[in-house]
Amino acid sequence: MPWVKAFHIIFMVTWFAGLFYLPRLFVYHATTEDEPSLARFKIMERKLFVIMTIGAALTILFGLWLMFGADWMASGSAGWLHAKLTLVAGLIGYHVWLWFLMRDFRADANVHSEGFYRFINEIPALLLVAIVILAVVKPF
Repeated sequence: MPWVKAFHIIFMVTWFAGLFYLPRLFVYHATTEDEPSLARFKIMERKLFVIMTIGAALTILFGLWLMFGADWMASGSAGWLHAKLTLVAGLIGYHVWLWFLMRDFRADANVHSEGFYRFINEIPALLLVAIVILAVVKPF
């Protein structure tokens, strides 16, 4: 299981790198007006989204492998695991929401300000802190 855990962590880092950077690209995209830059941001956002989605899928795959490869009855009754899985579900929802925002940019239909994107850029950091604390400390 150490290899599975290592790959789970590696792909989690990949996923979070994208979750941290995509809203930052949105900040810059929201303030750009020239056509070449707008086209460049659309390409960058799409490529980053593909990479972070692969990271997300493999994080979830290796996480499920860890969860079901361990003693499910012991892990399944742990409150920390239920809380972590709830936060991961929220993270998946955030990931999907970023896809909708990216789609709006692609259609030149963005309605949000640069400040909005700066604000939502903090969401994955808060979730990361909570998820890591739950997984490492197992407070309940």
